[in-house]
Amino acid sequence: MLIRTPKPSELKENQVTDQTVYNNRRSILKGLGYLGAGTLLAGNKANAFNLFGTEDKTPFQTKALSFSQSAPENEQQILTPEQKVITHNNFYEFGTGKSDPAQEAQNFKVDPWTLKIEGLVEEPITLGYDDLYKTFDLEERIYRLRCVEAWSMVVPWIGFPLYKLLQKAKPLSSAKYVAFETLYDPKKMPGQKSRFSGGGLNYPYVEGLRLDEAAHPLTLMSVGLYGKTLPPQNGAPIRLVVPWKYGFKSIKSVVSIRLTDKMPPTTWNRLAPSEYGFYANVNPQVDHPRWSQASERLITTGSLFNRNRVATQMFNGYEDVAPLYKNMDLTRYI
Repeated sequence: MLIRTPKPSELKENQVTDQTVYNNRRSILKGLGYLGAGTLLAGNKANAFNLFGTEDKTPFQTKALSFSQSAPENEQQILTPEQKVITHNNFYEFGTGKSDPAQEAQNFKVDPWTLKIEGLVEEPITLGYDDLYKTFDLEERIYRLRCVEAWSMVVPWIGFPLYKLLQKAKPLSSAKYVAFETLYDPKKMPGQKSRFSGGGLNYPYVEGLRLDEAAHPLTLMSVGLYGKTLPPQNGAPIRLVVPWKYGFKSIKSVVSIRLTDKMPPTTWNRLAPSEYGFYANVNPQVDHPRWSQASERLITTGSLFNRNRVATQMFNGYEDVAPLYKNMDLTRYI
């Protein structure tokens, strides 16, 4: 599968990840056998350090894969620093502040874990924790992440295309949509205990895609980032990543994937349907009712007050997905 990241527009020198940070990451991956943009395979259990210095049960071993359309080296340096990615999060299950998830989720245990794929399929599937890393070849993909709040990151995810999981389950011809659900466990996720602490949302968090969106090669089930397993605040142990949609579509800590013939409800659309549509495609021409979507603040090495603004691109720059919406009025189907 040939995957190429879009070219970020209007990026300035001070928006590029510090060279020493990037080189250190590459030296770590090289030490693990990383030879370039490649397929990552789950290896034997061994000691490794995760983001917080504790033992990581699933280090990644790697195998080379040639990308004939891989981005030039200087483009791949435009990564949001790892520390920003793991400390600036929207995950209301652990609090509504950007730093709350990193602080409140560190005792969140993800092993054991069960992910079920069911509904309108010939072969329902149940994956355990280890299966998330062993069932499919894992790839590193550098994707832009655009939040509906008009900020963005560039993140090196690790995962597998969702379509491979769907193929394994064999959708029935009647299946038209894919519904996702996050773990519901108020004892482990304090934001689920009340609507006040959880930002007014109804839990569990649910999301959905049209089947053709879910089957697109860019749609990723991520189990890691920056060469490591996902930290809990980023959606451990497995989350969805849909790079051409606003970030709230990329549901975290997924326990259920159900194929259905009806458009499934989604959490933010249920809360405020006039503000958050089912599709949620990044569209600089359609503003949020309370702010413009024409530009975004690119989160880089500076403080949150740095004005690193860039123009927002249609579909977040992933215009290969445009045929999915042929003849659709994307000012109406937001």
